[in-house]
Amino acid sequence: MTDPARPPLGARPIAASAAGRIRRVAYDPAGSLADARRVYFEANGFPPDGGYQAEWVDFALGPIPMPFPNTDGRRRAVVIHDLHHVLTGYATDIYGEAEISAWELAAGCKGMLAAWALDLGGMALGVLIAPRRTFRAWVRGRRSRTLYGVPLDAALLGRTVGEVRAEMGVDQPPGPVTLGDALSFFLYWQVGAWGSLAVMPLAIVSASGAALAGLVRGRSRKAA
Repeated sequence: MTDPARPPLGARPIAASAAGRIRRVAYDPAGSLADARRVYFEANGFPPDGGYQAEWVDFALGPIPMPFPNTDGRRRAVVIHDLHHVLTGYATDIYGEAEISAWELAAGCKGMLAAWALDLGGMALGVLIAPRRTFRAWVRGRRSRTLYGVPLDAALLGRTVGEVRAEMGVDQPPGPVTLGDALSFFLYWQVGAWGSLAVMPLAIVSASGAALAGLVRGRSRKAA
């Protein structure tokens, strides 16, 4: 049985570009969600509190640092988003983020606007880089439920991983693909793709500013 308080021995990075950060982790279904989240933080190199209160989110596009502000909307979404990583098993590399974006959209982001915005872009990217994996995640999500809208409290974190997985419907194969799965996937992909194109000019400017800010922050850290 996997120890829910530590990553498994011999865990290996799932992508060479993510060495030392993103690892395959097996979560004990009998362990608590709180313990599994701690494993998730450790395995991905996140701080003990998940970094939720940080003012900036450190993100790197290859060798280029591109931090972005950690808004209140993102904070509210990411605390649940991280639990979804634990419960679904999707990784935190670019492919896993594409998969979980499609899964969350299909399962329902409810009133979490930040999740809608981030997931639509993530799913659109997923169609470009891993269309089959993204579609499979979408189909799985259509038969699942998210934790968005569920109070994140001690009662939830004290429940077992297996129990919550079963309640969300992610512990069973999704079954045959339907026409509704394909049509809804196409619709959401179009919304995400055209939306991404619409904001691309702003995104380029923002990315340039973020890259510059990242370089400045990196030099400031070295100087300190």
